Amino acid sequence: MAKRVIDEPSEDIVANAKKDRASLRGPAGRIALFIRQVFGELRKVITPTRKELFGYTAVVLVFVVIMMVLVYGLDLGFSALVNFLFGNPDAVG
Repeated sequence: MAKRVIDEPSEDIVANAKKDRASLRGPAGRIALFIRQVFGELRKVITPTRKELFGYTAVVLVFVVIMMVLVYGLDLGFSALVNFLFGNPDAVG
């Protein structure tokens, strides 16, 4: 059975890429090699299922909300501190 490029160790892939690059000296050949390598990498990409996609989206949204609350709290605290130190200590927010 023939070896697929995906199954090769990364050192072999690098060596093959250098060999291919040496054989294609012109700029058009280098661009073609780059595009072939891009398509080779894109074949390795696994798209998430619908369930995974919703799970990842929920995790990101929860993280963003937590960070918003954290930044809001820090902003409120620092503004109260600045008002206390340099302004009217009775004015908060």
